Amino acid sequence: MDNCYTLHPELAPWNKKKKSKSYSNDSSNSVESDSDSELDMMNVIFMALDNVDEVCEQAIQEMLRKQGRLPLPPSLPTTSSLTTTSLDYFLDMSHEFRWANYSSDYVSSGKGSLKFQLINQSEDFAIALFTVGMSKPVLVAVSNTISFINPKAPVYPRLALGKSWNEMTVTWTSGYDISEAVPFVEWGAPARTVGWRDPGHIHTGFFNELWPNKMYDLLTFFLWYYYKVGHELSNGSIVWGKPSSFKAPPFPGQNSLQRLVIFGDMGKGERDGSNEYYSTQPGSLNTTDTITKDLDNIDAVFHIGDITYANGYLSEWDQFSAQIEPISSRVPYMLDSGNHERDWPDSGSFYDVQDSGGECGVVSETMFYVPAENRAKYWYAVDYGMFRFCIGDTEHDWRQGSEQHKFLEKCFASVDRKHQPWLIFAAHRVVGYSSSPDYIDEGLSGEPMGRESLQLLW
Repeated sequence: MDNCYTLHPELAPWNKKKKSKSYSNDSSNSVESDSDSELDMMNVIFMALDNVDEVCEQAIQEMLRKQGRLPLPPSLPTTSSLTTTSLDYFLDMSHEFRWANYSSDYVSSGKGSLKFQLINQSEDFAIALFTVGMSKPVLVAVSNTISFINPKAPVYPRLALGKSWNEMTVTWTSGYDISEAVPFVEWGAPARTVGWRDPGHIHTGFFNELWPNKMYDLLTFFLWYYYKVGHELSNGSIVWGKPSSFKAPPFPGQNSLQRLVIFGDMGKGERDGSNEYYSTQPGSLNTTDTITKDLDNIDAVFHIGDITYANGYLSEWDQFSAQIEPISSRVPYMLDSGNHERDWPDSGSFYDVQDSGGECGVVSETMFYVPAENRAKYWYAVDYGMFRFCIGDTEHDWRQGSEQHKFLEKCFASVDRKHQPWLIFAAHRVVGYSSSPDYIDEGLSGEPMGRESLQLLW
């Protein structure tokens, strides 16, 4: 660990501790000190700056601002509507943390060991030691840089059904811009759609006309396709992602067994048990693991809104993509929009609240493919064998006369119930019955505008 206060020894916070400190700099990123503090914490941070000295210099300047000895920078919003605090600015490179006293000997000896699970997010990491707790954190030391062998490698493939019954898509994340490497899928379909999200690029490949050209699995009478995503560099070499496989979807009305999982409001959790500064849902790991264990008996997954609860912390989407990769790389993982993906004042959402943290639907519609005509409007129809899905977007107007209401009416009316007896409508907010205090306190049992308008279509 590099001690930040070798740059400004006069500002070192040692006088806030009972004993003096010393920090080591070794390859294991361990920390040594004589601290008996229970407020120290180890953070995983993105190394967005060129060197440790710059990180430390920012920490020193922030501490001076907290003391009123330096003004806040112009780039730091101060309005309450953005819910941005000095702590947010101070820790804006942080990803997750664990209290130093999780290591049993730290409080008594100042020495300890903690483990973090890092995933490839196309950027280097470092471990930082903070003291004084979360209310007024002070950066004390930063480790050497932790790098993946190839941080730009393609990762986290996410399958989704296409706009026609015999089309499948795969979306993945990489650090390669299309100007430096050509994205492609080994089976031969081109990558057509590229959207950018720091710290990487998002690519989508399309598999068309899936059925005729592959051999049947004689046990299930479905077609299996094997695929790999990759990037061809300018020198002709190829960087590959992990190989995987998927099952060709059944044609509309196909008389066969189809098994689906539908849920919402899952979020993500930390496998290593570490904490986060924002929302985390450790129970989501149970959901993910249960689906993964039973994946041989599942054909598609529908996640109906409130996907990650990232609320503006974009690294959470990579964490979520890594968590569901055992599922999304093998079966279609279909999304619907919820308030935590879309809602923000004056952004076009139906509800004038700040639930998305400013994402305004941009991240969800870029990170995951849905077969909508306009991906900014998250309603879409998809056929899967004996099922017709009409997916609504509760964060846009769905009242009678609206564009979405007309879409839903057409989606319901156009299905042939003789061949597709299962007509499934799914949307994030409650239109049936909910015992949530959010509704009960207002004398309601669901979204009133949705129920009034949609009941006309039943």
